[in-house]
Amino acid sequence: MLIKKRTGIEIPSSEITPEHIYLSRRTFITGAAAMAGAAMLAACAPKTDLTGASSVAQLQPTAAPGDTSAPPTSTPEVVPGQTDELGDPLTSFENVTHYNNYYEFSTNKEAVAGKAEDFPTEPWHVAVMGMVRNPGSYAIDSLRTRFDQEERIYRLRCVEGWSMVIPWLGFPLAELLREAEPTADAQYVRFETVYDPRNMPGQNSPFFRWPYVEGLRLDEAMNDLTLIATGLYGKELLPQNGAPLRLVVPWKYGFKSIKSIVKIELVDKMPESLWMHAAANEYGFYANVNPEVDHPRWSQATERRIGDAGRRPTLMFNGYEEQVAGLYDGMDLVKNY
Repeated sequence: MLIKKRTGIEIPSSEITPEHIYLSRRTFITGAAAMAGAAMLAACAPKTDLTGASSVAQLQPTAAPGDTSAPPTSTPEVVPGQTDELGDPLTSFENVTHYNNYYEFSTNKEAVAGKAEDFPTEPWHVAVMGMVRNPGSYAIDSLRTRFDQEERIYRLRCVEGWSMVIPWLGFPLAELLREAEPTADAQYVRFETVYDPRNMPGQNSPFFRWPYVEGLRLDEAMNDLTLIATGLYGKELLPQNGAPLRLVVPWKYGFKSIKSIVKIELVDKMPESLWMHAAANEYGFYANVNPEVDHPRWSQATERRIGDAGRRPTLMFNGYEEQVAGLYDGMDLVKNY
């Protein structure tokens, strides 16, 4: 697998770490062998009792906005000198792989890794279909070799008010879409995660409409920041992080970054996502990180970086305003939340 650094269009948050550095940093991969495998979807939305809650409005965020305490974690271990473009260090491998929102497995963040450990992800195929001239089905190994794998350090901001800095491996979604050749009628990209209630116990709950569905406008999907992630910290994705591949859209709240994708469909109408169906008044289609637009039940002005104490100001578009603000020129970001 070729891992490269981008040339041409420069992306400030993309930095590459030589593989030998990762291989030498055993603190990153302690216990990874026991978790190797695959996985799926992701929602970065308020913690829910899937067996008892009757209304999303009754739910509470995992960490209340005023709670400055971090979840039980170890001190972040980072590769010396590795930061995002703002100078913030990477979130530790332990935290990234053991503090996960993945309702298909559990609503308990610390329980997801254990429940997802044996999730089968091979063989795995992703269908690219809909309003495209070249539909097809791609095996995961083909995606890893067909498109050069890049490392990009992105911030992940959850709608709950916490955040991480993660070194992803993957390739721009635009490369796959260009190969599929969207037709002139295609306006949106609809993503669907795998549906496997036998191995994903959370999907047996009637609380949500499964499988998980998300969507992007076509120009958002074609933006160079939008990544199909196949790994993190120099290794293949673990099940709890959405193996074998997930979407990463760093300027949007984390629930937009759907995991364990099996279908990518080009459509002419705005897709209704899982969270839009569950509570459209709280979770809109765009879900751009915006400190000036609060969630109906808590402020989005600050966030809690996992592994740190205290809170920090939330950045507009999660700090990627220069690259993506033009996508929303003339739009009311309060109405288009």
